[in-house]
Amino acid sequence: MTLAARPFRIAAAVVAILALALGAAWIVSARGAEAETEAGIAARSAGFDDKERAAIEVLVRQYLLENPEILPEMVDKLREKEATASLDNIGEGLFTAYPGAFLGNPKGSKVLVEFSDYACGYCRSSVAAVDALIAEDPELKVVIREFPILSQDSVEAAKWALAAAHQGKYAQFHKAMYDVGKPTPDNIEKAAMQVGLDLAAARKVIVSPAIAAEIEANRAFASQLQFEGTPAWVTGTQTMQGAVGKDALATAIEQAGSRKGG
Repeated sequence: MTLAARPFRIAAAVVAILALALGAAWIVSARGAEAETEAGIAARSAGFDDKERAAIEVLVRQYLLENPEILPEMVDKLREKEATASLDNIGEGLFTAYPGAFLGNPKGSKVLVEFSDYACGYCRSSVAAVDALIAEDPELKVVIREFPILSQDSVEAAKWALAAAHQGKYAQFHKAMYDVGKPTPDNIEKAAMQVGLDLAAARKVIVSPAIAAEIEANRAFASQLQFEGTPAWVTGTQTMQGAVGKDALATAIEQAGSRKGG
C-alpha cells in the first residue's frame, strides 16, 4: 500500500465508524459505490429508508465540513484503538527490556513501556512524570525502548544509552542525556563522562550487532503499534502517544495491573 493510499484507508474507516454510530451508511472508495457494507446493513436494520439515510448523510457531511477539527481527533483515536488491538499479536517481547535498559524496580510487577528519543522535547518534559511515578510506586518498572527518529545524533545517543546499560549505568545516563540538552557529539560524551562510563569500552559496544538489532527491533515494535513519534507509551492493555502527563500514565498503569516483566 502506498503512502498516499494509507490516509485514504484511515479516512474511509473513520467515515464508516461515524456512519455506524448514526445508523446511516455511505460507501467511499476509489472506484465509487460498491456493495452494501455492515454500516448499510445496520442502517437498514434500524428502519431507515433510502430518503432518511440520504438526509442523515447530508447532515453528517455538513457537520464534518463545519467542524473539520474533529477528523484528526477521530483518526488519532482510531489509530490508538488499532494499536491497542495489535498488542495481542506482539507478545511479551515488547515488555522485556534490553539487558539493563530500564528505570525503577528491575523485578517490578507493573510495567510501563516508553518509546523515546533524546532529541524529543516532549520526551524530556516527560522525565519528571516518569520519575514521580517510580518514586510513588515501588512495584513499577519502566522499560525504555530506544526509538531514535529525529536525527543521526538521536541514533548515536540511543547507542550510547544501550552501551551504558552494559555497564549498569543506564538510568544515570538516561537522565544525564536529557539534562545536558540536545544529543550532539559533545553532549553525548559529556553525559557519558558525568556518569563515569568507561568510554573505550562503550565505543566498542556501540558498534556491536546487538545494539543495532535492539534499535531495529524497537522500530519494528513501533511500526506494529503505529507509533510515528515520541514519546509513546504501552501498558498491558493500552497505548498512548505524546506527553500525556503523570495522571494519565498512572491511570493506565493501574488499569493494566500487575504482570511479569522481563
